Amino acid sequence: MEYKDYYKILGVDKNASQEDIKKAYRRLAKKYHPDLNPNDKEAQEKFKDINEAYEVLGDEDKRKKYDAFGSSYNFRHGQNFDPSQFGFGGFRDGKFTFTGGGKGFSDFFNMFFGGRDFGRDIFNTRAARQSYEAQLNITIEEGYKGVTKPLFLRIGNKTKPLSIKVPKGILPGKKIKIQGEKAGIEGDILIKVNFIENERLKLKGLDLYKKIDLYPWDAALGTEIIVEGIEDRFKIRVPENMEAGKKIRIPKKGYRDSKGNVGDLYVEINLKNPPKLSQKQKSLYEELRRLQNNS
Repeated sequence: MEYKDYYKILGVDKNASQEDIKKAYRRLAKKYHPDLNPNDKEAQEKFKDINEAYEVLGDEDKRKKYDAFGSSYNFRHGQNFDPSQFGFGGFRDGKFTFTGGGKGFSDFFNMFFGGRDFGRDIFNTRAARQSYEAQLNITIEEGYKGVTKPLFLRIGNKTKPLSIKVPKGILPGKKIKIQGEKAGIEGDILIKVNFIENERLKLKGLDLYKKIDLYPWDAALGTEIIVEGIEDRFKIRVPENMEAGKKIRIPKKGYRDSKGNVGDLYVEINLKNPPKLSQKQKSLYEELRRLQNNS
């Protein structure tokens, strides 16, 4: 059976409010309504999916059940799975069997809300489990390459040491789920990953922003510099008359996520004087000031 990602169908985030879900549904339902798309079978199928998605996400109780199943097994849109492996009956003669349902909805919908008695109540089982939440701070470089870091989880009056494997390409705010049994804890652990940023390196989406110091004469005359990227070192050309705050874009040198998508690197110029000027340098600066005042 194909897993249906109702959030993706409506084009909303999993944390979307009920009002956002309603707005998305109204917009899409109007766009794909059969009256506006006569003889368009693809639009009609989309209209059915949109209605089915809103039937679930627009109802708080159904949405909770749907979310419980999706988050427990980390399914993706379009992924095939065998419902019998999750306590939802099974297939007969190559077709999934269920009782109840109707309304012209898919087998996937009826598996959850068709009125049948599931082999086991997965929703109530999951809801009854104790869960713990924690946060883990990593650097951008650690997120890019992947890392294993220690974490101390406080449970009651005891502290449980954990070793957390962070997959490479993880993005800020994403959560890592750990089955507590593997760590000797009764319940699941959700760990939110935060990125440590500084003034020299920031991440926006998949794009990296890195500040580079340049002497004023290099910015004015142009130069070549070596840039330390997140994965390697490379040479770039700084054009003449480069001003402070201007950025140089280097394609495909940004952050790479777990799906292989890569952003760009933006090198931002920061003008900096030498920590100590020689007498000759001061004289040259004074000459530049004189020339500028007389121009």
